[in-house]
Amino acid sequence: MSTLGLVVAEFNRPITEQMEQEALEAATAAGADVYETVRVPGAYDAPLAADRLARRDAVDAVAVVGTIVTGDTDHDQVIGDATAQRLSDVSLERDTPVTLGVTGPGMSAAEARERISNAATAVDAALDLVDELPDPSADAAADSDSDQ
Repeated sequence: MSTLGLVVAEFNRPITEQMEQEALEAATAAGADVYETVRVPGAYDAPLAADRLARRDAVDAVAVVGTIVTGDTDHDQVIGDATAQRLSDVSLERDTPVTLGVTGPGMSAAEARERISNAATAVDAALDLVDELPDPSADAAADSDSDQ
């Protein structure tokens, strides 16, 4: 059984609350445990929380959910790009799957409400990665055996 960390952005809470519920239901349906849910002010704040969860030995993967709706400026694009890049960095630096269930940028609140199921997709992707990625310790053990 896999154990997940869940990061939920609070900005646009009426939408992200539904996304959180979708994520929890997807984890339950897959037989996964949610080790901890960390709520952050907005999507931009998610990478630090994801990093903290990915450092925990008990956490196999982290799913991040939130929504970025468009405003009067390009701010949503900047937030979306920065968030996606840093979450990818956390995944690589911690060697732990971190999946992006953040919808947007470039969409209205109505469009965001239509995409709450992306939260479940992020959980499913995290669990798939845990199951499918090769175990890096297997390579170390094989290298150690061949050195003898």
